[in-house]
Amino acid sequence: MIENFWQFAYLLAAVTIILSIKWLNSPATARKGVQAGQIGMLAAIIGTLLRHEVVSFEWIAAGLVIGSAIGVPLAYLMPMTSVPQLTALSHAFGAFAAALVGTAEYYQKTPTGFQMFALVIETLLGYLTATASVLAFAKLQEIVPTRPMTYKGQNVVNLSLFAIAVVLAGWVIAGGAPAWAFPTFSALSLLFGVLLILPIGGGDMPTVIALLNSYAGMAAAAMGFALNNRLLIIAGALNAASGFILSVIMCKAMNRSFSNVLFGAFGQVQEGAAAKTSAKPVRSASAEDAAAILANSRKVVIVPGYGMAVAQAQHKVRELTDQLVKRGVDVQFAIHPVAGRMPGHMNVLLAEADISYDRLHEMEEINPEFSETDVALVIGANDVVNPAARHDTTSPIYGMPILDVDKAQTVMVIKRSMNPGFAGIDNELYYQDRTLMLFGDAKAFVTEIVKELPKAA
Repeated sequence: MIENFWQFAYLLAAVTIILSIKWLNSPATARKGVQAGQIGMLAAIIGTLLRHEVVSFEWIAAGLVIGSAIGVPLAYLMPMTSVPQLTALSHAFGAFAAALVGTAEYYQKTPTGFQMFALVIETLLGYLTATASVLAFAKLQEIVPTRPMTYKGQNVVNLSLFAIAVVLAGWVIAGGAPAWAFPTFSALSLLFGVLLILPIGGGDMPTVIALLNSYAGMAAAAMGFALNNRLLIIAGALNAASGFILSVIMCKAMNRSFSNVLFGAFGQVQEGAAAKTSAKPVRSASAEDAAAILANSRKVVIVPGYGMAVAQAQHKVRELTDQLVKRGVDVQFAIHPVAGRMPGHMNVLLAEADISYDRLHEMEEINPEFSETDVALVIGANDVVNPAARHDTTSPIYGMPILDVDKAQTVMVIKRSMNPGFAGIDNELYYQDRTLMLFGDAKAFVTEIVKELPKAA
């Protein structure tokens, strides 16, 4: 009876996890997708606890208490603006758990053949994903510098260490490896995870987080093969595939390759960028000016970026949207695939502020509408609206698909200063005749606009 129940629980978990990923494809069904994933995970845990291999619950109970003591405060205390950091930590915990299971299996059972191969892959991916995710968290949280940290011959050193780890892995799989081989292999895996993220800038974290999600999924799938657990194989493979596909989508959105993201040290401010910025004239405006222009518009497209997340301005943006809609203004939002610090970052923040999903539009959908837009209001976005991506062949962002905000009748950009964005280059948009710069903190400036709107004619 119990045997049949845990098999049914695993089947239920597999089905709900597949449905969860399907429903997470759309903001309209995302909440249902999260709930399905939670049900699936609960079913998987219950089914696992009922398996005959589980003979003692003391350590499991202790782990449940410790994990809950860490996870519950993280979920409740972490602000929505820090979802990328929380995601990176989640990848670290999951991958580290997989690596620890692999390590325990190695020393307890020392499997052979394909199971040993799966165990080594699980351990390699688990340890490197754990340390890579922790460093990604530290960069996102600005505990360490977000800029790429590089040195001469870095790629050669990284690949050499990885090659040594692969050789040791092959030795362990083949059998007859000395006692020091496996712990050395594990230590190199941990070290490689750190070295992998050091040369990557903070602006590339959306792609990196998706890729780490894929690595964690592959580690889970390999653990499933090592433990002969079909549910882990299914869930891990789904996670790995979805993370990889998302990484490909993100790279395409930036017109860059995986090698450029991982080894290109992208994000260094180019020499002379600051001087160019200060030498060009710009047109600035006050909150009162901005409110008057918005109040007399028919259609407004708001373009959120990382600056909105940093300033935690999403709720004020919602207030601005509500006031404009009451005035009969058509307000829509343009979402670039790499806006923010993780895939869907802007969607999460706007959803937190209860902005209707119907107003959120992907780049391909909204771009044709900019030519008919009265005002494009850019809040904290930079490189994703830079027209240089279309025509400047010398620009590092040349060829990157951008939001066509420069085609709107008026462009207003809320920005703290004229400093360049992640790509380290000047933004042509700021110097165009139809562009007005609104200098200041995004939350404070939007608050001022909201105050001025009722006074606008």
